[in-house]
Amino acid sequence: MSPTPAPAAAPATVSARDELVIRVLIVSAFTVILNETIMGVAIPHLMEDLGITAVLAQWLTAAFLLTMAIVIPITGFLLQRFPTRPLYIVAMSLFAAGTLLGALAPGFEVLLVARVIQACGTAVMLPLLMTTVISIVPERERGRRMGTIGMVISVAPAVGPTISGLILAVLPWRYLFLFVLPVALTVLVFGVFKMRSTNETRETRMDALSVILSAFGFGGIVFGLSQVGESAEGDIASALVAVAVGVVALALFVWRQLVLQRTDSALLDLRVFRSRTFAIACAMFVVCMMGLFGGIILLPLYTQGVLGLSVLASGLMLLPGGLAMGLLATPIGRAYDRVGPRPLLIPGTILVSAALWILALSLTATTPWWVVLASHVVLSLGLALVFTPLFSSSLGSLPKKLYSHGSAMVSTLQQVAAAAGTALFVSTMTAVALTRVDQGATEVVAQAAGIRTAFFVGAILAMGGIVLAMFIQRPEHEDGDMAVAAH
Repeated sequence: MSPTPAPAAAPATVSARDELVIRVLIVSAFTVILNETIMGVAIPHLMEDLGITAVLAQWLTAAFLLTMAIVIPITGFLLQRFPTRPLYIVAMSLFAAGTLLGALAPGFEVLLVARVIQACGTAVMLPLLMTTVISIVPERERGRRMGTIGMVISVAPAVGPTISGLILAVLPWRYLFLFVLPVALTVLVFGVFKMRSTNETRETRMDALSVILSAFGFGGIVFGLSQVGESAEGDIASALVAVAVGVVALALFVWRQLVLQRTDSALLDLRVFRSRTFAIACAMFVVCMMGLFGGIILLPLYTQGVLGLSVLASGLMLLPGGLAMGLLATPIGRAYDRVGPRPLLIPGTILVSAALWILALSLTATTPWWVVLASHVVLSLGLALVFTPLFSSSLGSLPKKLYSHGSAMVSTLQQVAAAAGTALFVSTMTAVALTRVDQGATEVVAQAAGIRTAFFVGAILAMGGIVLAMFIQRPEHEDGDMAVAAH
């Protein structure tokens, strides 16, 4: 294979048309990522309307995450092989088709297929957004732009339960899809006429063995972790087998990519990890996504199951934190452009750790609701300070030819971390709660103890994030060619 020509540097300014491209991608990404958590509080409604069990209903979220974990690693290849405009049209078309099918689904099986189709579109959208922004935005503006992407990543899943609770308070579950469909169709039509391709494509082939190993590796790990975290009555043995298969397949996948890198034909190029900043940022992404999704799953369980709040009230309690992340995205991005990552990352990780410690030490069966609200706001502020510098520093530290692989890697790790965080928090909660019930505690007291312990585990993990934050550096060169070998 002939050497890849050196890519052109990012322009000095963003043109009006490129500005429009970025805005369309941001709205599209927010719309599709919202669906990761929008179905969670609808489970009781789905169980009643479709006549299914809770374990079966959980598959509507698990299948979405599983599909994401399988498809995202392929996006590194797709973004090299195909122009971004047709990729965008295909991704949004799949998402819109899945959304329409979900709204019309006559039963659980069709609804599950709809969620898988939605996830196929969603999996392409986030790497597409990150690669486009890092390619066309000059280095001095990347913090502000990545701040908006950080908002999409963190706010969309956080406000999903709130939007779902508001809709389900007055309308049937089908309106969860009907609410999203007009937005999806609008940005799709707008993109067809206004989007332009911003990437440089090259001839390359997809390695079938890599795709298979990736599917079993990332898919097996996410499936196994989701099974552990979904239900106290789940089959733990099958979950552990799935994780074990995933780990073995992932090891073989890594070996295969190391071989293919010699001819510059890897499905997911692991040379991204030669950048120390990128490697450390990925570790921090894992910790932060575990905390984010662990909080998203546990706090509604606490407010509804322990404090006795309604689904709507529980969803609204997560809204201030989500809004705070959204409002702070642009200011934090501009601050990154001025001061770099560490002055933001270190206080951000401290806030995340402090919020988790407050929850770990204060949650009981009688804790006032405002303690939960305040803790979630602090957690959200911390995550807002963390995500933007991580996106900017991680991808900015790579050569331009590895942008697509870097964004695919970050997105893949986020899905695995989301599943791992959910599994870790929920399985810890369940184990402690069952032990306390056996000791004679009431169900409410036992559940509060389980949730408190789960946050204790999360707080310990978050302290590792504080240490990692001290090693993140601002990229030295615009296109990240500082210490990453391209061969």
